[in-house]
Amino acid sequence: MNGGSLIQGALRRDRLLVISCLLFVVVLSWTYLLTGAGMMQEMGEMLMPMSSGPWTFGHAIIVLVMWAVMMAAMMLPSAAPMILLYATIAQRRSERGECATASGIFAIGYIAVWAAFSLAAAALQFGLEKVAMLSPMMQTTSIALSGAVLIGAGLYQWTPLKHACLRYCRSPLDFIMTHWRPGAGGAFRMGLRHGAVCVGCCWLLMLLLFIGGVMNLAWIAGIALFVLVEKLSPGGDWIGRGAGALLVAWGVATLLVSF
Repeated sequence: MNGGSLIQGALRRDRLLVISCLLFVVVLSWTYLLTGAGMMQEMGEMLMPMSSGPWTFGHAIIVLVMWAVMMAAMMLPSAAPMILLYATIAQRRSERGECATASGIFAIGYIAVWAAFSLAAAALQFGLEKVAMLSPMMQTTSIALSGAVLIGAGLYQWTPLKHACLRYCRSPLDFIMTHWRPGAGGAFRMGLRHGAVCVGCCWLLMLLLFIGGVMNLAWIAGIALFVLVEKLSPGGDWIGRGAGALLVAWGVATLLVSF
């Protein structure tokens, strides 16, 4: 077997390993959500979502873990092309002494940013519960807040910042060529940067979870599917703009109904 065949074989094995690891994490995350692990309590003979009781340290940790797992379940599928491309390039560079585990470090950096977002989301949930604006399904009970979030999320879909972030999410090679950094530290910083780009692209979409219910699995899956389509489909940019217009219309209708 010649050297080229050996390299190609190594690349295929590495890609298979990365795909397997990503699939494992995504399946594990969705299993956690589907079973309601940590977020369900017994009410008589039924399992019900945890209600907004006093926020003990343990309860806060459970909520934070829930948000972090939910972000991994929703965002890793759309980040897979970037992580796979990074793994391929990192493997080719490993022949010149680059870190062979760089793709894993890149993914950790990416997840770390969404974990930080999860902390902010958990803090927001705490604030909304303190002012009695969340139902037991963690859905806002304020029509005014619902309308404002819907309109804000819709308008954001048309902003230059949204499309600057979306461009990098839709063009993995462009991101890597622009932001490549060598070594393990470079891989982690690149993961952080790409995670920040994804948060910049999707943070208001994630706040829509408070509209449909943080524990509403259909709503979670719907937003995750939209993010996937927006980032990976050929017409994703215009799909995002169209969705933005619909969100604004929905938000306006929600506010008008309240009068």
